[in-house]
Amino acid sequence: MIGRLTGELIEKSVPSLVMDVGGVGYEVEAPLTTFYQLPQVGARLVLHVHFVVREDAQLLYGFIDKKERDLFRSMIKVNGVGPKLALTILSGMQAAEFVKCVKGKDVASLVRLPGVGKVTAERVIMELAGRLDEWAAGAEDGRTVDRETVLNQRNLIRDAETALVTLGYKPQQAAKAIALVKEEDLDVEGLIRKALQNLA
Repeated sequence: MIGRLTGELIEKSVPSLVMDVGGVGYEVEAPLTTFYQLPQVGARLVLHVHFVVREDAQLLYGFIDKKERDLFRSMIKVNGVGPKLALTILSGMQAAEFVKCVKGKDVASLVRLPGVGKVTAERVIMELAGRLDEWAAGAEDGRTVDRETVLNQRNLIRDAETALVTLGYKPQQAAKAIALVKEEDLDVEGLIRKALQNLA
């Protein structure tokens, strides 16, 4: 089983990235929290990965934080929660925030996430309650992304994508164009202008 990849980041486009490891390009899907921590294309990258083998595909899911990968693995053991939904949840809230929701039986916060209904939220809480103590104990070790920063970046991307869709671009085109923007510390207008250059 592949548990870790170390190599050069050669492409990143939400929700996937490509790493060159010894001349082999590995395509990896990752949550937004990992994307916010990715270096520039061409830089060295270490990812903790979860490898899934299906009849029709072999898939890799990657995380900057090993504990977030461990949490992902716990989530996909829940009946009705597959890798895609687990990534959606971890993209919609920080891992530490998710753990807090489970331990606090906060169904309302979970159902606000895309694709998470009340039944799924209740099942997640029921099956994971009491199984996240070890994760929670180390959740504040300094490796998690600042919650306010994550929320601000997520809102920035969402607003820029909405503007591009309003201009007539498909959601997939908008997301890809925004992911290609390398500059940091841009406001919404700056991000849109740079994304439009990628769409030209």
